[in-house]
Amino acid sequence: MAIKSRCVTSDGKCVMTTEELKKWLKKFDVDKDGRISKKELREAIRATGGRFARFKSRLGVRSADANSNGFVDEDELDNLVEFAQKHLGVKIVNF
Repeated sequence: MAIKSRCVTSDGKCVMTTEELKKWLKKFDVDKDGRISKKELREAIRATGGRFARFKSRLGVRSADANSNGFVDEDELDNLVEFAQKHLGVKIVNF
């Protein structure tokens, strides 16, 4: 499952809106509990061909998990979007 984007910039980043990224991430919520676990985020990173998926998924959940429950909840997805921009090669645009 690849990230669908309108285009890829010259620096190789995928371009999408915040809502597109959130919708794509939710596809990896395999247990449908409304939260993204480290394992689910790892699978999302691997699906993009990203390297160091185990490390990046731990870092991503740690940086996005505001309530420290070990998961990225619905209300914490904006934090994960910010992480994706910084560390996963995603450029967020407003269309």
